[in-house]
Amino acid sequence: MTVLSTWRSALGGASDDPYSYAALGYLSLLLGVATVGYFALWRGTSQFSNVPLPPGPAPGWKHTSPMFRSFDYLIQTYGPVVTLKRGNNVQIVIGSYQAALDIMQKHGSDLADRPPAVSANDILSGGKRTLLLRAGKRMTSYRKALHSSLQPLSAAQYEPLQFKNAKNYVLDILRDPDNHLAHARKYAAGLILTLTYGKMTATSYDDSDVVNINRGIGRLMSVMKGFPWPVDRYPLLRFLPLPHVRMLRKYHEDEVGLFMGQVETVRKGLINHTVAPNFTEYLLEHQKELELDDEELAYLAGSMYGAGSDTTGSGLGIVTMAAACHPDEQAKVQAEIDAVVGHDRVPNFEDLKSLPLTAAFATEAHRWRPILPMGINHRSMKDIAWNGYVIPAGATVSGIAWSIMRDPDVFPDPEEFRPSRWLASNGALRDDLRHFDFGFGRRVCPGIHVAERSLTMTTAQLLWACSISQDAKNPIDTSGFTDVPITHPLPFKVQFTPRIDNVHHIIESD
Repeated sequence: MTVLSTWRSALGGASDDPYSYAALGYLSLLLGVATVGYFALWRGTSQFSNVPLPPGPAPGWKHTSPMFRSFDYLIQTYGPVVTLKRGNNVQIVIGSYQAALDIMQKHGSDLADRPPAVSANDILSGGKRTLLLRAGKRMTSYRKALHSSLQPLSAAQYEPLQFKNAKNYVLDILRDPDNHLAHARKYAAGLILTLTYGKMTATSYDDSDVVNINRGIGRLMSVMKGFPWPVDRYPLLRFLPLPHVRMLRKYHEDEVGLFMGQVETVRKGLINHTVAPNFTEYLLEHQKELELDDEELAYLAGSMYGAGSDTTGSGLGIVTMAAACHPDEQAKVQAEIDAVVGHDRVPNFEDLKSLPLTAAFATEAHRWRPILPMGINHRSMKDIAWNGYVIPAGATVSGIAWSIMRDPDVFPDPEEFRPSRWLASNGALRDDLRHFDFGFGRRVCPGIHVAERSLTMTTAQLLWACSISQDAKNPIDTSGFTDVPITHPLPFKVQFTPRIDNVHHIIESD
């Protein structure tokens, strides 16, 4: 029997006795006091004990919605690196391009951890979700699997699937333009289901697999938006039968069953030759080498779908919005595509190396309106010195992509939509300029290569086939987005005008 189970037994087990709740609450409070003591001890023993934290507002500062604009205000007020203090928690906010390079990139190994997230990670995800995974052996195994299967050479096997899904997306737009955001979500779900599980049948957004997985994503986003819950502040509360904890445990059971079922479907499909090449197949073939148990394998595959589908759907919506709002820039991209591809066939992956402006357009869209404007929090595993300040070990470190990609020292006139800022003087894509919509350092999205090429391919096909415009009398609200962590454009109306005669026939026959 563990110490915690002894405590719980002594306090009445699963009883709803209020004294039991109070006792564990007091124990959790003591844990919080111990954390404060840790930081006090750090101030006395660290080599940086006399080095100040970066400036920031008074303790207890509260954000308004949308959160990323509140953080951007702090950055404009206090400087590129800001300290927030909430009780015993220290959060360091990074808001300039150079500070992101100096801290998030240069110290990537020191910031490879995630902060504790009892609700979202420990209970809901069983400590196995890639996005929230703490640093350690499991993360090392996960990252090895992801990098091995998604590196450029390995990812080439997925290109026929990406090409086919992009064509289907454009056909959906041409047939039913009013529901373009729904088509973007369908495209994302179908593409990621195919890449993750090798699903070969046509996918709709009402597909039971899509509905069930998206329900899980929605639950995760809801829990992350509500952070911190009481159990996050007082972790010992997880051992009490609180309604919130019971709900999260039920959600976790649902998710494990769903993910394990998807893996079993792939196992059978490999025997029956009814699945396309996919990520889960790679995991099954290398499970022993990667030292993954069955549940870890299932969660790793499920996490790939969760991370990829939501961001891809949002990304296409943002590209559509950018094209409609900036017709001159759209026309420049279409001229490039016409010169390389012509009107007799659909743009393909071989064309991408000759379409730098198209890639720059997609990249600029996500600088202009990032999918993850707040990023995902990191945790410092050691003291980090920066410009006369210290970021202490144990601090939460947040790279605010919205602010970083609006740094006027790097992106002049940041509110302007200017794809050419990503091009060198010779017209090629710049290799000295980063965007941070896929994360930072050791926790950058391992599927970044696949995601960027897929987005550029779909952008090329969409702008090859259509011109996109907005209603001048009812302009798009370009600030109309859902709240963090992953933002989606709110519904907006645009017009898609075919650019090519017989475009449906050309797409279907290519």
